[in-house]
Amino acid sequence: MLTRRHILTSAAAALALPFAPRRLWAASSLTLGAIQIDTLSDGNLVLPGDFILGGMPQEEMAQIVAAHGLPTDQLTPPCNVTLMRDGTNTVLFDVGAGPDFQPSAGKLAEALDAAGLTTDDITHVVFTHGHPDHLWGLLDDFDDLVFPNAEYLIGQAEFNYWTDPNTVSTIGEARTTFAIGAERRLSAIADAVRFVSDGEEILPGIAARATPGHTPGHMAFELRAGSESAMVVGDALGNHHVAFERPGWASGSDQDKDLAATTRVALLDQISTAQMRLIGFHLPGGGIGYAQKSGDGYRFIAE
Repeated sequence: MLTRRHILTSAAAALALPFAPRRLWAASSLTLGAIQIDTLSDGNLVLPGDFILGGMPQEEMAQIVAAHGLPTDQLTPPCNVTLMRDGTNTVLFDVGAGPDFQPSAGKLAEALDAAGLTTDDITHVVFTHGHPDHLWGLLDDFDDLVFPNAEYLIGQAEFNYWTDPNTVSTIGEARTTFAIGAERRLSAIADAVRFVSDGEEILPGIAARATPGHTPGHMAFELRAGSESAMVVGDALGNHHVAFERPGWASGSDQDKDLAATTRVALLDQISTAQMRLIGFHLPGGGIGYAQKSGDGYRFIAE
C-alpha cells in the first residue's frame, strides 16, 4: 500500500540521481487580451508508478507510457503553479507543496522571485483542490500564512470535505496524512476564505467549473478575455499520456476513479471542441497547450 513514507522515500532517492528533472522557473506563458498568464515551477513530484498507473490494462498502458519516453516504475511529474495578472489582480491558482511534502517540490518562492514578485504581491489564491502539492504551500515552517495579503477562494464542497473530522478516518490509510495536512491549513484560513460555486465568475475574467472525481470538490477555472480563453484544469487532467490517450481509464491517483474518468472525458471533449488552451498542473513544458483529438483519445500539444 502506498503511504506518504513511500512517496518521500522515492523522492529522496530520485534527488540523488543525475537525471532528476531540472526545474524551470517560468516555463511558459500566454496573453489573453490584457491578461498575462505564466506558469511557475514548484519543482516536481516523485511517485511510484502504481500511484497513477495501477489498475490499468498493464500491457497497453506500458506501451502508451513508453511511447512518451517514460518508465512505469517511477514518475516525476512537474508541478506548474499558474500565475495570472490583469493589471489589478495578481492571482495564483494553487500554492504548491511548501516545505513539508517532498524535497523535490516546494520551490514556489524561488519561482516568484525569478518572476520579480514577492508573496506579498499576491492578491488572490484560488484552489483547485486540497491535495498536498496544491495546498501545503499555504503555511510556512512557523505556520504563518505565506500569502498574508491574499483573499482565498475554494469550492465549498472541497473545503467541507477536508475540514470534516470524519475524512481522516474514511479517506484510506495511504492518504491519512493528506487529510490531516489539509485540515490544518484550511482551518488557518477558515475565517477569511470565500467559497465559489460552479459557473460563478469569481473574479473578472475567471469562471469556476466543477470537475469532481480527483477529489470530491475539485474545480477547474476558465480564464477569458473576449473570444480567447484558457482552462486551468488542476488535476482533472493529471498527466499527458494515459489521461489524454485513454481518459476513460481509472487512475490510482483519483479518489473517485469512475467520476474522475467521466469528468476527464467531458473536459477533454469541451476543450478540444472549443480549441481552447489548457493549463495543467502536472503537464510537461510548463503545462500550457491544447488537447487534440487522436483516434479514440486525445494528444496533449504543448504550446
